[in-house]
Amino acid sequence: MKKFLTLIALFGMLTAVNAQTNNMENTRRVATRGYAEKEITPDIVYLSISLKEYYQDGNTKKKVAIDQLEKQLFDAAMKNGVKKEDFTVQNIYSYNVADKKKNNELLQARQYRIKVADLKKLNTMLEEVDARGLQSTNISGYDHSQKREIEKELKTLAVRDARTNAEILAAADAENVGKVILINDNSSFNWNEIAPQPRMYAMKASNAEMDSANNGLDLEVRPIKLTCNIDAVFELK
Repeated sequence: MKKFLTLIALFGMLTAVNAQTNNMENTRRVATRGYAEKEITPDIVYLSISLKEYYQDGNTKKKVAIDQLEKQLFDAAMKNGVKKEDFTVQNIYSYNVADKKKNNELLQARQYRIKVADLKKLNTMLEEVDARGLQSTNISGYDHSQKREIEKELKTLAVRDARTNAEILAAADAENVGKVILINDNSSFNWNEIAPQPRMYAMKASNAEMDSANNGLDLEVRPIKLTCNIDAVFELK
């Protein structure tokens, strides 16, 4: 008996689905695409800064340790408004410096990821770190504090644009647009992919070259363009 009732219920569900499908197919409709875009300037920047141990004046007995350099960078970051949780170690590796004495000691290097909101403080922050211990700095990513609100706004505008396009098509045949039957969200907001390409700033060993590199940092955060595409099907009435 239970099996029989189950079969009846299943048959009823299939009948209902088929009825809805037939109604959908028989409904006079128009399919369009809506588009929206907005140019914004990221207000969050992720920096990647690498530090490395080195020998003072090439003397293997006078090594500047990575912990010392890390403390300099950490203190400078905190002093310039970076939160403790926004200062993280991204990578740790070692390297060897070839010299005539064939010193086999491996020197340590570490890469840090620092979240900042004001790039104008970058020079001030790096000035408090031993220049000879700086290996490289670059912008590794962008973000925005109002990201969700921006995405919601774009999707809303895209749906409205889809309806406007449907009304244009319908009016061409003296038809009116009714309720929306289907909405398909094609948007994919990957901020790292659409952000400007980061620039690498190599840190040289000599003080003169290091000063030149610091003074030449491009601190401008350029606007990026976000786009949204929505497919929609509207009923004609």
